[in-house]
Amino acid sequence: MSEDALYDIRDDRFPSLIAGSARLEELYSGCRWAEGPVWFSDLNCLIWSDIPNERMMRWVPDGSVSVFRSPSNYVNGNTRDRQGRLISCEHGGRRVTRTEFDGRITVLADSYKGKRLNSPNDVVVKSDGSIWFTDPSYGIMSDYEGHKAEPEQETRNVYRLDAPTGEIEAVATDFIQPNGLAFSPDEKQLYIADSGSSDHEVPRHIRVFDLVDGKKLTNSRYFCSIDSGVPDGFRFDVSGNLWTSAADGVHCFAPDGTLLGKIKVPQTVSNIAFGGVKKNRLFITATQSLYSIYTTTNGAQYP
Repeated sequence: MSEDALYDIRDDRFPSLIAGSARLEELYSGCRWAEGPVWFSDLNCLIWSDIPNERMMRWVPDGSVSVFRSPSNYVNGNTRDRQGRLISCEHGGRRVTRTEFDGRITVLADSYKGKRLNSPNDVVVKSDGSIWFTDPSYGIMSDYEGHKAEPEQETRNVYRLDAPTGEIEAVATDFIQPNGLAFSPDEKQLYIADSGSSDHEVPRHIRVFDLVDGKKLTNSRYFCSIDSGVPDGFRFDVSGNLWTSAADGVHCFAPDGTLLGKIKVPQTVSNIAFGGVKKNRLFITATQSLYSIYTTTNGAQYP
């Protein structure tokens, strides 16, 4: 793939974020719908989900790929808490879980106000230990990525979970299908994707909220729209640029919402994660495959 075909430069700031000699590498193919990449620096590996195949996969830098967990209960999004434990969103169990260091799985949330969650989708952990996750209905719409069922929640919400107490609170209730989410590097804002246009006319945008006391969301406003497909998973680099999935690749937006450019990927992208020794390698889950490409910036994610 030529550099011209690989990159779609929309703003003069984008070339400083990409390495001209870097190439898109396909690291693995054979998934049905790859999702939820998360980098483990201490284990020097990437773990991601293959939802319809009900498994989680592991890639290591020598190129080896193995099954990390099967069955996975249709795990979708993954992240790590500040202690390094794996936090996962299960479509099958309609719950958020934590994998302990000894391999035990702890259920963190599976209901709200006495009713089952829809199908937790993506998750992030704040520095105070609170867990924030989205709960659209994708995992219960059919038996392909979970178990078909009727929603019990009246709305598709975004939740904040206080891990020590188990208290759960709906912090946003006006999304059609909330999807990916990420904190700004300074944790003063939370960005949330709405992928409602996957089964509605609108929307296909990412909104941003200010945080009050680290717990409440306020001042909801539009940040950006995706012009190809829908926004799914996204992450920030250390300069506050937002890198998001789209149908034609990975889109990079400046902190002011300007589209800086795109990395073109031959399959529909679902999610991304920065990783590698210096967190300057962008890992991309896209339909059947796992890709990666080196950048000249570094991911703002922990641990």
